[in-house]
Amino acid sequence: MDTPGPDGYEPAVMTLIHPGEPAVETRVLSKSFGLGAKRIEAVRGVDITVQQGEIFGFLGPNGAGKTTTLRMLTTLIPIKAGQAFVAGVDVARRPREVRRRIGYVGQLGGADLAATGRESLILQGELYGASARQARDRANELIERLELSEFVDRIARTYSGGQRRRLEVALGIMHRPEVLFLDEPTTGLDPQNRANLWDQVRGLRAAGTTIFLTTHYLEEADALADRLAIIDKGRIVAEGTPGELKRKLAAATIVIEADLSPDELEALRAEVAVQPMVTAASLDGRTVRAEATDSAEALLAIATLLRSRRVPLKSIGLAQPSLDDVFLHETGRSLRDAGPVNGDGAR
Repeated sequence: MDTPGPDGYEPAVMTLIHPGEPAVETRVLSKSFGLGAKRIEAVRGVDITVQQGEIFGFLGPNGAGKTTTLRMLTTLIPIKAGQAFVAGVDVARRPREVRRRIGYVGQLGGADLAATGRESLILQGELYGASARQARDRANELIERLELSEFVDRIARTYSGGQRRRLEVALGIMHRPEVLFLDEPTTGLDPQNRANLWDQVRGLRAAGTTIFLTTHYLEEADALADRLAIIDKGRIVAEGTPGELKRKLAAATIVIEADLSPDELEALRAEVAVQPMVTAASLDGRTVRAEATDSAEALLAIATLLRSRRVPLKSIGLAQPSLDDVFLHETGRSLRDAGPVNGDGAR
C-alpha cells in the first residue's frame, strides 16, 4: 500500500490493487432476509468480476437482487454468505478499508443542500484526511474537470437536477477512490444533462477509475458499459459486452403493433409463433415481438397472416437486437417495464 502524503492524505494514485487483479470480485455471494417460510433469497450465488479501469453495467428488474448486491459491495449491509473483494480488500473482513477505497453516489444523493458545492467538496476532502490546502486544491481540480464553476459557489438547493448530480459525482471521487459505484446516476435528468454526465463518467474511466454502474436506461448501459451483467431472481443470467450479448440473439426481431384488445393480441402472438422460420414470439405490452432464423421469410409469412386476418395494423418492421431484447430474452420481461424504485430506493 502507498504511504500517505505529508498531511496524512492519500496520494493521488493508490496501488492497493495489483496489476491484473480484479477491481471487484464476488464468489458465490448470497443474501437472504426473513425467517422460516417467509425467508427471501434476494441474492443467490452471484459471481462477478470487474476489471480495473472499466465501466461495468449492472442491470436487473425490480426485486432481482441488484440493489442488495450493490449494498453488500459498498458495505451498507453485511455479507453473510460468499465472498466479495473490492479494490483488493475483503469486504466482510475489512469494511472500513473498503469504504476508504471506494466512492458511492446513491440514488438520493448526499450533497448538503444548505451549503455551497465548494464547501461540501472541501469538507468531504477533510473528512478523508486532507489538509485544508489539499482539500481546496482537489476541489478546484474537480470543479474544472466536472464543469462546476458556473454554480459551485451557490447554495446547493438552488441547483438544477443535472448540476446537483455532477456535484454528487465530484463528492464521490473527492478522495480519489479506486472504484466508484454509481446507482442510477442519471434518473430524472433531461437528455442534455444525461449526455453531459455520460461524458464526465467516460472521463473518469479514462483517468483510471473503475466504475460500477446500475441503471434502468438501456441506452445508457449500451453507450457507457464496457461489460455488463443482467441479474434476475438473485442470479446472474447473462454477462458480456453489450455487443456480445446482442449478437447472441443473432437475427433481427420482427416487431408488430396492432390496435387489438389484450386477448386478441395474445391470440395473434400464438398465431405468429407458428409461422415459418419463427422460433419464438412474445407479447411486450401492446407489441408482438417475433424471433426468426430467416427474418425476411418470416416477415413475409407474418404480413400474409395479418392481411388474411384483416388485423388493424399500426406498424410492422424489423428491429436489430437491442439490450432490451437481450433483457426480455433472458428474464421474460422488458427492463422498460421495471418502473421507478420505491421511495426508500428498494428493488
